[in-house]
Amino acid sequence: MTLPLNSEIIFHTPGFRGYKTDEHNNQTAVEEFVSVSVTGTTCALHCEHCDTKVLRGMTDLRRFDGSLYDVCESLAENGTRGVLISGGSDLQGRVPLLPHIADLKRVRRDLGLAVRVHVGLPDEETCAALGEIDLDGAMIDVIGHRDTIREVYHLAADPEDYEDALSWLEKYKVPMVPHIILGLHYGKMLGEDRALEMILRHPPKLLALVVLMSISKTAMANVTPPSLDEIGAFFQKARKGLPSTPVMLGCARPMGKMKVEIDRLAVDAGLNGIAFPANGIVEYARAAGLRPQFVNACCGVNW
Repeated sequence: MTLPLNSEIIFHTPGFRGYKTDEHNNQTAVEEFVSVSVTGTTCALHCEHCDTKVLRGMTDLRRFDGSLYDVCESLAENGTRGVLISGGSDLQGRVPLLPHIADLKRVRRDLGLAVRVHVGLPDEETCAALGEIDLDGAMIDVIGHRDTIREVYHLAADPEDYEDALSWLEKYKVPMVPHIILGLHYGKMLGEDRALEMILRHPPKLLALVVLMSISKTAMANVTPPSLDEIGAFFQKARKGLPSTPVMLGCARPMGKMKVEIDRLAVDAGLNGIAFPANGIVEYARAAGLRPQFVNACCGVNW
């Protein structure tokens, strides 16, 4: 077993999803961290694993009369301390953040909220604009195989386009929070190693690992995720590749017994944090000599 350097493990339970186990409950907490979709439930790509379903759990900006700043101001007045600004992608894979840059600057400057963004596959103009906001982080799914990009994301792009995006984010000093989805190619491990290699060339603020989870009424509703051996080996590889950078287990992964086993593998590999840990994992971490801490925010956000 590998332990994080400071022997602390952070359990993230952002308020945009209800969470309750025998060990922790965020259901009565102030919604300190809120996700907002600037496109509502609209996405041009209709990816095989999501098909807009993930967007449906976010606050829909289109339902409000005011601007993004107005929505964030209202949230702040009710105790919110941070926001994830997300949305569906256009046909080029970009989340349309450019129209909201001025509002995001004001949200940081005037409201002091922590701001995370989902960028999709951003162009250089978007990356340059994000560099002016003082973001907490830009979250980007990094895909390492052309077939996955084309067949799962329905996107006319290549792995090199993702490396370009990482280069632009690095160039404009945008804190990068790349995500690797294990098993994204219909449950098979295909481009994950290459995705990690690209990330290692552009040091991130933190790396989030997630595992393909079945979402009902999508093309991957009944897909089998990678084996626990494959998942555990990749956790170890990512930990060794980024020995001084936080590596987290993010929100998405299969539920039930497999979630428990995946979370144990994350603890065993020395990952620094877990979002929405399975029941029993807090005690498992303590038994491993770790000091658990809870944060009601997205992975890596610390108030």
